[in-house]
Amino acid sequence: MFLDSYYTQTDSHIRITAQQASDFAKGIAGDFNPIHDPKARRFCVPGDLLFALVLSRFGLSREMDFHFRSMVGDGTTLCLEEDESGHIAVSDDDGKRYLDVTRSGETTRDESAVEAFTRCYVAFSGRNFPHVLKPLLEEKGVMFNPRRPLVIYDSMGFSLERIDLERPSLELVDSSMTVSGKRGDVTLQFRITDGGDEIGSGSKKLVVSGLCDYDASAMEDIVTEFYRLKAAYEAGR
Repeated sequence: MFLDSYYTQTDSHIRITAQQASDFAKGIAGDFNPIHDPKARRFCVPGDLLFALVLSRFGLSREMDFHFRSMVGDGTTLCLEEDESGHIAVSDDDGKRYLDVTRSGETTRDESAVEAFTRCYVAFSGRNFPHVLKPLLEEKGVMFNPRRPLVIYDSMGFSLERIDLERPSLELVDSSMTVSGKRGDVTLQFRITDGGDEIGSGSKKLVVSGLCDYDASAMEDIVTEFYRLKAAYEAGR
């Protein structure tokens, strides 16, 4: 499977190192959020990697909802379990919950369909910044702290009319942001197509913490650094 290099399996547990998480964020998602840098003080494993591991382990269902509870640190030992009701939980050995997943409807474990959907969703998700977030922040007149940018995954869900996917793709159809004090909640609505035919829809929610007044110069520096990191990574591949 294409995820094999991004985690280590030991018996019924998995571990994700900071380097594996960073490689996934950059190489698969095109995500250069500094929180996924191995040297980041507040490093965390990308939520999209947990999403991908759940689909790889348990398959793709027609309706799925993911709720992220906590951030996974470097080398945390994780257990992915499904109960009789179909609820999936990602927890550590102490019982701390990191992700809850509910699902319903038909499920496929076809590797090509699962990988195709995983790749297209993760690629879509990785384009959150600067493509979607920057215009929303500018419109609201706020931004994250340039010295400690923190944008975290809250939840996502989708509904599919069918799961025999061959060439799935995701397209943003609407984005919005509500601001409450130093917190901003961002909602992204997307449609899902396969071979050009619309087959489903979904939404994703992000939380932007530590909001301050929008500073165009500071934001431009952040965007420039994003593209510098992206170019350096691609040149070194």
